[in-house]
This record gives sequence, structure tokens and C-alpha cells, in this order.
Amino acid sequence: MKRSGVDLSVPVAGVTALLLAVAGLGTLSAQQAEGPPPAPLFTTHQDCLACHNALRDAGGADVSIGASWRASMMANSARDPYWQAAVRAEALDHPELQAAIEDACATCHMPMARFMATAHGGQGQVFASLAAAGLSPGAAAGAALPAVPTSTQAALALDGVSCALCHQIQPDGLGGHDSFGGGFVVDREQAPAERRIFGPYEVEAGLSTIMRSSSRFVPEQGTHLQESELCASCHTLYTEFTDRAGRIVGELPEQVPYIEWLHSDYRDTRSCQDCHMPVAAADAPISSVLGEPREEFSRHVFRGGNSYMLRVLRRYRDELGVVATNEELDATISDTERNLQSNAGRVRLEGIRRSGSRLEAEVVVENLTGHKLPSAYPSRRAWLRLRVRGADGTLLFASGAPELDGSIAGNDNDADARRFEPHYEIIDSAGQVQIYESIMVDTEGEVTTGLLFGSRYVKDNRLLPAGFDKATASADIAVQGGASSDGDFTGAGDRVRYSVELGDAGGDLVVEVELLYQTIAFRWAQNLSRHAAPEIDRFVGYYDDTAGESPVVLASDRAEVPALSTSR
Repeated sequence: MKRSGVDLSVPVAGVTALLLAVAGLGTLSAQQAEGPPPAPLFTTHQDCLACHNALRDAGGADVSIGASWRASMMANSARDPYWQAAVRAEALDHPELQAAIEDACATCHMPMARFMATAHGGQGQVFASLAAAGLSPGAAAGAALPAVPTSTQAALALDGVSCALCHQIQPDGLGGHDSFGGGFVVDREQAPAERRIFGPYEVEAGLSTIMRSSSRFVPEQGTHLQESELCASCHTLYTEFTDRAGRIVGELPEQVPYIEWLHSDYRDTRSCQDCHMPVAAADAPISSVLGEPREEFSRHVFRGGNSYMLRVLRRYRDELGVVATNEELDATISDTERNLQSNAGRVRLEGIRRSGSRLEAEVVVENLTGHKLPSAYPSRRAWLRLRVRGADGTLLFASGAPELDGSIAGNDNDADARRFEPHYEIIDSAGQVQIYESIMVDTEGEVTTGLLFGSRYVKDNRLLPAGFDKATASADIAVQGGASSDGDFTGAGDRVRYSVELGDAGGDLVVEVELLYQTIAFRWAQNLSRHAAPEIDRFVGYYDDTAGESPVVLASDRAEVPALSTSR
């Protein structure tokens, strides 16, 4: 693959030799560059692709580790334009904390570069790394991207959550509070040819020698790579928040899917990897060099819920420096959406009846995941769209219609950033919509989407996983707002009653309900525009152009109601 005359099939050509020579210190500040460089800790993914790509399982399906990974959000964590815009907005909100903000955000989005910086006494640098890679918004637009970033630190940063990061994480302390927020342990002491790298299988001596020679890593079995606690180290994040004067005054559980999982039935049956790294349909080799078929081969697709951002990465690939091919991205997008539509949620209509001029119906929603739905970063939301039509197709009632700008018709928060839609037990107006979301307020009680302003949640009615007992849930995962007292909102799902005025519509009816999902809600995108900056302007422009494509239908149901019917 080539772009602007640059060969990108190996995206950072020859960077490994440079990494081993200078230990990735190309863009560090003077403070960080003092003293001897630490031993090289990481290499970028292309070294791994030499042996861990072009793989097929016994049934002939392509299970290539490299191709699957590079089309994932893990590989593109540093290129994510929404993340870049959000980091810039937080830094502009809190300029005195910019260095700390960049360091914290680089911990899990640019983990190798950040770890190298801290190993030498420095901090993670988001925007300097992007600039060194030629990916600052102004500089990259319409310009040829460099074949090699101007520093190895930038090369490591662009590699996102990569092979040499996850497979070097030690089992020490995983699952404990100190491991959260990127508090994983990577050995800093071993010489390059002695560095251990973990995998789930036992490694034969001959293969170990080959890998040690080719990569300078020594492979070793480490079953902790298959445990949820490994994922929890970055996907459990507490954010310090400030008051209006800029003082850090507390901590907010920004995203805690691991703790939600611990409070569900899934903790005893399925791990994060079981769902997000599904096992190949047949035995498969882990290496194209002397690789033998292995049982329970975990595909490195890192299947999540963010098909919207994958579409953005595909559409604006040149500006964002995306390495995955369009075909690889298309496959990941399709796989992501199939998974969302099969394994995320279920919705059904019950108890439909007419009472005078009103239609009464109940909608039952179930969460099929092992954490809240939606979970993780609080920009995500799910909601119910219900429509009632006459036999001729005339729309008689609608609640929750998605708009082309990414907003939801009737949602108070989309209409006014200072308000939010409450949790409903009964919906009897087109201006009401059931939205499953978390809403933050600052220390003064004002609704906010600024993470460092978010002091607590005033609404958290995200759908609960099976077995979740909201009465015994800890404060970090507690249900907040009206759903806390709703007896029909439980670990078994939610039940919402609709009471719809039909006027004189007396004929046959069709009732349709959908459960929709969106990874970046309207307000979480548009509120970025409180500041003007290249990263913000770029992403808001992307969102304005693509928001109509952002909702995904997770589940649906439909019922036909005859004119004289009193029950379904």
C-alpha cells in the first residue's frame, strides 16, 4: 500500500534498529534527556508482523494477528481524532494542568512512548509526539506524511496499544487498585536479549531461540494474558476533578467496566477476552514460521462497540495516518456491528392494548453484555425509539427519533447543555425519550462533559448486566437518579410503559421499537467547541459530516395491532 509516494506496508520502516540504538528518546525534553538512556523496552508492531501475520486456521479463515490488530481501536488509540480533541479541550480548560493531563491520557493511548518517557524521569507528551509524527491537524492536511516519524518516541506513540506493550505486562498486582489507570508493571531491568514476553501457550525451546534471535524477546507462558485483570489495568480509570478555582478536590470513576463485571454473573463465566478476543472457529498457528495449530486461538480483533470511530478513521485515513487497509477496516467494522446486533442487547414489546383513544404498551430491554450498556467512556448512550403507525403508514406517535446532526429528538440535553433527560418509568409524550446514559455535574451542580469538571453522576441508568444487584453495588458503580428507585430497572433489564394518545385513529396499527446505540453523543462532540483549536475544529467538522451515521440499531421488535384487538 502506498500513499503520497510513501510505502506504508511497513509504516515505520527501520525503526527497530533506531529504537535499539537510541532507546526512543528522540523528542524528550532537556529534563528527560539527562543521564544515560534506559535499556530499550519496546519495539513497534511491524517487527511482530514478520512472523505473526498471514495466518489461517484449520478451516481456512484468515486469523492474522497483525492485520486484525491494526484495524482495531487499540492500534489506532493515538490516532483517534476524538481523543485528540478531548485532550486538547481538557488542556485548554485547565492550562495549569496540561502536562499532567497529557501524561495521564498518554498512559493508555500512547503507552509505550509514555512508559519510555517515565523510565527516564519524564512525562508522556501527546501533542509533541503527534507533531513529530507529522500528524498535527494543520501540518498533516494535504501534505505527504513522513516515511519515518522524526523520532522513535513518536513511532512508539503512534503504535498505540501494541504487541510489545500488552505482552510484556507482568502479572504483578493486576486487579488491584494500584494497577488501574495504566498502573501495569513492565520490567525495566532486563537487557534486550533477556526481556520476557508473555503468551498463553508453552513455548518449545527451538521456537524460543528463533524468537529471541529475531526480536530480542524471550517468549514465556503467561496465562494472565487471558484474564480480565489484564484489561482492567487501562479500562478502569479514575479521574481527578477540580472545582471552579482549578483546585483538585476529588476523584470520579470515569470508566469502570471491570468493576461492573465483578458485580455481575459474568465474573464466573466469561472474561473480557472471551467477548472482545473471540476464539477462532478452528485450531490455528500463532506464527507463520514453524507455527503449529493451537487450540483456543484468541483472535486479535479487539472487538468493541466503536464502529462509528472506525468509519471515521477509514473516511479520513490520509489526514489521520491510518495504516490498516480499507479492506481490513471494512472487515472490522462489519464484525463490530454484527457483534453489537447479536450480543449487546435485546428488546421486545409486551402487553399491547387499546384503552379508549390510547395505546398502552410495555417495552422490555435486556443487556446481554458483562458490564453496563453502554459502558466505559461516558460519551456513550443507548436509547429507545418507539413509533406507532396507521395501516397506511401514517406516523401517529414517535419517541426517540435520531436526527442527522447526531442529536435525539426530544432529548433535553441535546437541546440545552444545562439540562438532561430524566429516567422514565412511563412515557406518555413524544417529547419524552428513554436514554440509558451517565450524566456528570461539576462541583456547583452544573451539567458538564468536561472530565476534569465532572465531580459526580446525577444520572446513571445504563442497563445493568445479568446478576447485578443495584442494592449492594458500590458507590463507584451505583445506579443514580430515577432508575435507583424504579422497581422495573434491575439486573434482568428495564421495563418501560408507553401510553400513547392516538386521537381518532381507529384502524389497524403497527408498533415498532428499536434499541439504538451511539459512542459519541451529540453534546459530547458539540461541547468541544467551547474552545477553538485545530484538533477540536477538525473533529467537530468530522462529526458534523458523519453524525447521521453514528447510531447503530442493537435490537428491534415489531407488532401488528388489529383495530379491534385488546391484547397482542
